[in-house]
Amino acid sequence: MVEDKENVESGEQVSKKGAKKLAKAAKKAELKAETATAIAANNAAGDNAVDTAVGRYGLSEMIQSKDKRTERNFVVVHELGSHVEKGLLWVRGRVHTSRSKGKQCFLILRQQSSTVQCILAVGDIISKQMVKFAGNIPKESIIDIQAKAVSVPIKIESCTEQTLELSVEQIFVISQAKAQLPLQIEDASRPENADDEGLNIRVNQDTRLDNRVLDLRTPANQAIFRLEAGVCRLFRDILTEQGFTEIHTPKIISAASEGGANVFTVSYFKDSAYLAQSPQLYKQMAIAADFDKVYTVGAVFRAEDSNTHRHLTEFVGLDLEMAFKYHYHEVLHTIGNTFTAIFKGLRDKYSREIESVGQQYKVDAFKFLEPPLILQFSEGVAMLREAGVETGDEEDLSTPNEKLLGRLVKAKYDTDFYILDKFPLAIRPFYTMPDPSNSTYSNSYDMFMRGEEILSGAQRIHDPEYLIERAKHHGIDTTKIAAYIESFRYGCPPHAGGGIGMERVVMLYLGLDNIRKTSMFPRDPKRLTP
Repeated sequence: MVEDKENVESGEQVSKKGAKKLAKAAKKAELKAETATAIAANNAAGDNAVDTAVGRYGLSEMIQSKDKRTERNFVVVHELGSHVEKGLLWVRGRVHTSRSKGKQCFLILRQQSSTVQCILAVGDIISKQMVKFAGNIPKESIIDIQAKAVSVPIKIESCTEQTLELSVEQIFVISQAKAQLPLQIEDASRPENADDEGLNIRVNQDTRLDNRVLDLRTPANQAIFRLEAGVCRLFRDILTEQGFTEIHTPKIISAASEGGANVFTVSYFKDSAYLAQSPQLYKQMAIAADFDKVYTVGAVFRAEDSNTHRHLTEFVGLDLEMAFKYHYHEVLHTIGNTFTAIFKGLRDKYSREIESVGQQYKVDAFKFLEPPLILQFSEGVAMLREAGVETGDEEDLSTPNEKLLGRLVKAKYDTDFYILDKFPLAIRPFYTMPDPSNSTYSNSYDMFMRGEEILSGAQRIHDPEYLIERAKHHGIDTTKIAAYIESFRYGCPPHAGGGIGMERVVMLYLGLDNIRKTSMFPRDPKRLTP
């Protein structure tokens, strides 16, 4: 009986607690239902309400050059600062990010490396439907907006335009991107040396290169390739001012221009031909034709199965050749001073691009001396031996030894650029002039940036009989370079020159770790697309 009483009391106690719990849950469900009903009613009212912004937003019809729309005054994002509080203007750009919050939509508009915040808020001319439309535009879509540039009291740290925002009045989608992107621009733009705290998604190199069109939209990549264009422009301008003539040489040739087997063979009707390893032979023929000083900018092909950080199978060569009076150092100094002028031009004219690259990659300022430092090859070997590296007198520098020598030179002379002169003859091409005082060496030179070679050059043999002798020594079929040799039989001035790898120069100037970052659509032994 006692036991039954205890069970009854316990049962009463549980039922009281249960009743309270059930009542509380019922009240919560009622409130939730009321809230959901209110939200649904509000949404329905908004969707069914008269859209006061009709004609001020939407998907634009495909542009087929039907209208000129000259009445639209477009302004570039980085010049918006001069248009603050000056009325309506038009801007075209990409949707970088967007977020809707209640009756507002915040949108970041990106134009190459520049970004600006845009805001849409429900009001007299902006409807709820227009705000909803703006918030649903896929990232990377191209849009036209009409807006007013207005100043903001607090800096917008997430944009390049930090002191203003755009108050949008019209918005039209010009080209809509896919909703699902293979990579996010924010992820691809994230600093490499960012702290590991929080979200820190990385995009690997293969994903970037497989989706290169998207990857190239990052601010750092935009800056890299503008700076790369600057290298070509400076190279052309500096040499043109010194009396050089730009020439264009064939890329399909009958014999390997550098000798050796590292050439791409192509079918040429009923015969075979090669893709040029360099414009070397044709630069020299231009000198024999009395052009005196020439340069060329063009594709160079190397069939080297090298999967390294600094090798490509196709790259842009900046080549020059120059006649001299009595000593090849006349040319060596011209090239060295050209590099100095390029470095100064990049520093002075492309500081904004260098800063933009530095926001994603660690960029140390490039140091150089004026005039450039020149060392003998034998001096470089001696410095390596002092550092404990054993290398032969006639042995070419390995990549690790190049880098070590670069560090030793930087520590001793505080320069990232230097010239190494008098290379061993055995490791140079057949057309290289031997050193008249010591036949072990040659009148040849390499130039280095941050411990890596970026130019190889020399005095060329301009005597036809001596040229034939050296070609045979290298096992080259002289019948295939007969036109080249013949050009020296009509009199040719002594001359020298060099070939520069453009992508490598940009990589090393910025201190990047891989040449694929400075090739827009890189080609290497494992990549033929995109």
